Amino acid sequence: MLKKILGGVTAAQGYSAAGISCGIRKKGRPDLALVFSELPAQAAGVFTTNKVKAAPVVISQERVKEAVTRGVLINSGIANACVGAAGFSAALAISQSLAQYLKVKTEEILLASTGVIGVPLPTEQIVAAIPALVDGLSTTGGEAAAHAIMTTDTYAKEWAVELKNGVKIGGMAKGSGMIQPNMATMLSVITTDAQLDQGVLQELLQKAVKKTFNRITVDGDTSTNDSLFLLANGASGKALKTGEELEEFYAGLYEVCLQLAQMLVKDGEGATKFLAVRVSGARSEEEAEQAARAVANSSLVKTAFFGEDANWGRILAAVGYSGIGFLPEQVEISLGDLVVYAGGGIPFDETRASKILSEHEIEVTIDLKQGVAEAVVWTCDLSYDYVKINGSYRS
Repeated sequence: MLKKILGGVTAAQGYSAAGISCGIRKKGRPDLALVFSELPAQAAGVFTTNKVKAAPVVISQERVKEAVTRGVLINSGIANACVGAAGFSAALAISQSLAQYLKVKTEEILLASTGVIGVPLPTEQIVAAIPALVDGLSTTGGEAAAHAIMTTDTYAKEWAVELKNGVKIGGMAKGSGMIQPNMATMLSVITTDAQLDQGVLQELLQKAVKKTFNRITVDGDTSTNDSLFLLANGASGKALKTGEELEEFYAGLYEVCLQLAQMLVKDGEGATKFLAVRVSGARSEEEAEQAARAVANSSLVKTAFFGEDANWGRILAAVGYSGIGFLPEQVEISLGDLVVYAGGGIPFDETRASKILSEHEIEVTIDLKQGVAEAVVWTCDLSYDYVKINGSYRS
């Protein structure tokens, strides 16, 4: 039994966090966050598969393999991507300064950045803010950290649960645009006070990510900075070894990942609808996901939902170009519980369809009638505001 609790990334024992402004963002918005483990922690991570990787991604991919991790430092406003050697120099200098102040090893600090690509980090400015950031660490600082990592997000994203054995898992995430995890188009830090072996931690994280963060899309774009960290510091005194213990932990981790992932979609840039695209009756889960993703990424489908137009033809067309094998004459498409296509165009209640499409959350079901496998991909509509936000992102 999972119990939702408050606290986000500091819900688990032995963690503190802070979020402050170091002057990167305009109008004094918070832009520098730190999550710190009072005890040495094991760490797991998943990162962007984009060949263009920001300096903090490259560095953290190596550091996450270290035996011990103590903290995660995140800045918003500047991605520290595509600035050459200067990006690595800045990231190394900042993490070295933070490590010295925390009295830990530089390699024990993981890094992430988000914001505009191609702009150098103001290294001296960030280093100067480190004392205030560390002094601001608090066991109730999760919300402040969650606010500090936001870019075009409209609200901070946090979730935490407690397992029946008392172990706690909590996390924060940011992401609103440039969202199609592969893995994973956003930044997220998840913490737990359980004790787990690093290999097991990595395996469980990848398993949870596959069906949560890797099943969302806002605009089909994969970022240069995607990073998700999972820290386990053992502060609860609970060492998880048995199959039953690990299954319970995975259920909690999955819940935290799922809730954070769905919040990213619900807060998609300019979004007015939250869409669950479910493909059932597929020959394999992989084909079901492939078809669902094609529908979820279709600009024509997404704009139809924004306009509340029951245009099932766009949905069927997207399945058609998804690359899977199926028979169009066998497919059934439903909006909510209303069937709008069944092997061909059929009469349906347009008034009822309009009511369904006026809701904020809508499920689209596509039954291929080819097998028993299914998959769901979560997405949002595409509105005028998405264009406005991204047409002036750097200004």
